[in-house]
Formats: sequence, C-alpha cells, structure tokens
Amino acid sequence: MPTRRSFLTAAAGLAAAIPFASFAQSVKSGTFVGASGHTSSGGVALSGDTVSLLDDFRLDRAPDPKVAPGRDGYDPATLMGPRASRRGASSYALPAGIDAADYNEVWIWCEEFNVPLAVAKLS
Repeated sequence: MPTRRSFLTAAAGLAAAIPFASFAQSVKSGTFVGASGHTSSGGVALSGDTVSLLDDFRLDRAPDPKVAPGRDGYDPATLMGPRASRRGASSYALPAGIDAADYNEVWIWCEEFNVPLAVAKLS
C-alpha cells in the first residue's frame, strides 16, 4: 500500500523529469522609447499569446497607433489592433501562428504613415 512518503517521493521524481518551462510561460519585458520624433514611455510584457502594455504606458499624439511584436525590427505580419487610448494598460492577443519566443521587441507603429512611434527592447 502506498504511503504518503512514497507518493511524495514519486511526485518529486516526476516533477524533476519535466522541464520547468512546462510549468510557467516565459515573460519578456521592456520599456518604451519614442521614435520618429514621438514621445513614449512605460512598460510592456510579452508572455504566451499576449502583449500587455502596462499601467504606466504613455504615447504622445500620433495618428493610427498599432501594436506589433518585432524581431530586430518591425514586422508587418504581426501588426495587431489599434491602441484604444494613448495612456494606460491594454492587452493584445498575438495573431495565430505567432510564437512570442521568436520576438525581442514590441513596436507601436503608425500604419497610416508607415513609421515607428515607439519601440521597447525585451529581455
């Protein structure tokens, strides 16, 4: 008959056999810096299938700001929805087939004029 000790020993062995990454999603984060003469600040986090602009996010007046993850530059294939507000927190679902692990930046992009408004390097 199994005892509590034998159960805990078996569970510990099973947990050791499964990589830690299976238990927790990797979270990358960074801080926005303005681009193309625009002013921006605040934090961003990229985890799982979500890009989250944090409460302290700020962007000056700019037309058509949209969010997009990038890899050493802006990637138009990852362009997500428009910013509802130029201040505060918001979250965006990554497009289908996009793996957050492949990206090291988050961009705020002006689609109307095809210029960057802000970028955050992720670590």
